[in-house]
Formats: sequence, C-alpha cells, structure tokens
Amino acid sequence: MLQKTVDFILDKIQKELGSFVPEVGIVLGSGLGELADEHCSLAIPYSEIPGFESSNVVGHKSRLVFADINGKNVVMMQGRFHYYEGHSIQKVVLPIKVMKKLGVKTVILTNAAGGVNPAFNPSDLMIITDHINHMNVNPLIGPNDDTLGVRFPDMSEVYSLDLVNLVKKTASKLGIDTQEGVYMALTGPSYETPAEVKMARILGADAVGMSTVPEAIVAKWAGMNVIGLSCICNSAAGVSTVALAHDDVINAANIAKDRFKVLVKEVVKNI
Repeated sequence: MLQKTVDFILDKIQKELGSFVPEVGIVLGSGLGELADEHCSLAIPYSEIPGFESSNVVGHKSRLVFADINGKNVVMMQGRFHYYEGHSIQKVVLPIKVMKKLGVKTVILTNAAGGVNPAFNPSDLMIITDHINHMNVNPLIGPNDDTLGVRFPDMSEVYSLDLVNLVKKTASKLGIDTQEGVYMALTGPSYETPAEVKMARILGADAVGMSTVPEAIVAKWAGMNVIGLSCICNSAAGVSTVALAHDDVINAANIAKDRFKVLVKEVVKNI
C-alpha cells in the first residue's frame, strides 16, 4: 500500500508541479490548518489518495497540501487521522512514511493539547522536548521495513535538540513567548480524568493529547528530524476549574493561530 500511495501522489505532483520535491513536512493539528489555506500550490483531498482516511474531527480539512513557504518546498497534512477514530496505528502513521518516501527530511508535528503544567495558560505555544507514549501501542510493532529504518531505533533524542534551540531562538527573535515541556499521548477520545492528569504530572508530563507521539516515533525511526509544537488549548482536568469541550480547543487555537503561523513559517525558512 505504501508504494501505491507514494506513486499516486508523485503522479499528481508531476502533472501539477513538475519536479517539486518536498523537504519539510508539517502535520497541522486541530484549529491550526489555516497555514495550508494561505500557502497552497496543490491540494489533494485524502479521499482521493489510496490508503488515506478522512478525519471527522472539527478543525481538520483532510487535504494533503503542497506549497513553497519562504523558499522551501513543503508538504502539509491539513488535519490528521487519529487512533481514537478507529483507525489502526499503521494507518495513523502511513502519511509520515509517505513523507519520507517523497523526500522529506524534517517534520514539524503540531497539535492541540491540554496543559498539565499549572504555569501554562490556554493559547500558549509549547515546544516539545520529549514525549511519553501512554497509548499502549507502538507503531513499529510488526515486520520491520528495513528500507525505512532499523528494527530497534534509538529514541534518546526524538525531538532534535538543535531544532528545539532553533525554534526557541526564532520565537525570541519574533517576540513570541513559548513554553517547553514533555508531551504525553493517550488514546482519547475522552478527556483525561483529574487522577489521570495527576498521574501525568507525576510522570513528568507538561501537556497531554491524543496524537503526535506515533508520528514522532515513525519519523525518528525513518531518519527524519522532528520538531514538535503544542498549542495549549485548555488546562487539563484537575488543573481546569471548568468542564472541558472541543469548542474551547478550537477557540484557543484561533487565538494562537497567528503567532503559530508566523513562528512556523520563520522556522521553515531557517531549517
């Protein structure tokens, strides 16, 4: 399926853009898809791509978008498919493998997350420095594809320290405040209980969410550089004093989106 998917996309690129080879891949999380609307040379609906699934989550347009951003060829997922939607974990990470095959060297994984760290506020941008996989599944289980990565990949630096520092310096230059922290992935789709958030805090998490980690594992395995950015869209249960709702996530992402777009575009320029 992987090669069939890649061949389909390459044919579309060749017909519309010629010799376009993306070097940066971006996965746009809930409420953050506007970047792809503003920069689009070619958009392919997921429904047309063999092996891809359309997301039913509000804030995900389900398109693969190709664009030039600040002189770099970029491919963007305008929305992702999630494990909690019932897709297999292999389906969830298929687009990352496709990006690798298309030529992508660096991926920027973004998400909407709940703030576990009490110092975080809704609409803060957090640079992911490490993650905790609490989804009880690993996307590398099964036969290993030696053409993409080794059987037992090192995960001591999933999120490139050099790129973490690049994002920090870029944000500082732009006057954009950022947080740093550890992201914990859980399956969802229910939000975490206060006890689960307390557990996450004890284990060292600063934010919780329902995505990103499987993609990061596969990207690192496949030899790509990884940047992780979370939009803290609400305080998690037990930290927040109000009930949690997806509308609040989208609203907070809307507040942060202009800062997010400026930061990502400048980071892409400087990679």
